[in-house]
Amino acid sequence: MKELSQENLTAVIQSRPQISHKGTFGRAVLIGGNETYGGAIIMSAEACVKAGCGLTSVITAEKNHTALHARLPEAMVLDWTDTQEFSDLIDTADVILVGPGLGLDTHSQQVLEIVLRKQKPEQWFVIDGSAITLFAQNHYALNYPKQVVFTPHQMEWERLSGLTIANQTIENNQSAQKQINTSIVLKSHQTEIYTASSQYRNPLGTPAMATGGMGDTLAGMITGFLAQFQNKEAALCAAVYLHSLIGEELGKENYVVLPTEISKNLPHYLKRFERLNNKTEEK
Repeated sequence: MKELSQENLTAVIQSRPQISHKGTFGRAVLIGGNETYGGAIIMSAEACVKAGCGLTSVITAEKNHTALHARLPEAMVLDWTDTQEFSDLIDTADVILVGPGLGLDTHSQQVLEIVLRKQKPEQWFVIDGSAITLFAQNHYALNYPKQVVFTPHQMEWERLSGLTIANQTIENNQSAQKQINTSIVLKSHQTEIYTASSQYRNPLGTPAMATGGMGDTLAGMITGFLAQFQNKEAALCAAVYLHSLIGEELGKENYVVLPTEISKNLPHYLKRFERLNNKTEEK
């Protein structure tokens, strides 16, 4: 199993082309946030925008719209009961994220079914949170599994893979990944990534990050990175590593690291590694 490092960041974070526009850096559609868990999709959206996605749209319960606009005016928002507009917006996405704060009721299940049905061959699809539980419970099929990333914590991975937490060894996880045929980001104190070609371990992690919303933020970062960077496996690894790197560095001075603080620091860290990359190229 390969260990992630700062090299995973310099491999991905390049200087942006001078001639570019928002479409250059990808279009992401994020879906989730019922009337109880609106904060989850708002944190995902903030991470996606601040990770550099060119255009971020959010499909969520109407109750969340005012809060989202107030906190993140850069994101477009759509009521998730407007089925036709919902469907049309999904068609425009380079990357779709579904699950943060989605919930497990009948409407949430219907939302997931629409997204699963609509995925096109060129679109990447990130499935997080309660969408993983719904997917596992209903044994849904994927149109293009090789362009899907599941981001479960250990209990969600148990539901998806059938592996109890005690049996979630590297070998068993790898075997389950091959059966599901998607990429897996298995979240824990040292997150592991399983793809069709390789396996990675993130050596970073701090208990200061043990805060609600941390996974929602990671899902948004992954979505933003997949939207703008061409090498998708490299982008996935970079997002996972940078999420923990920022958390660890903030944790040196803070007893608790809030997910929104990670998002707040993303543009600064992206610039740091762009500069580091440029210095390396100059040598």
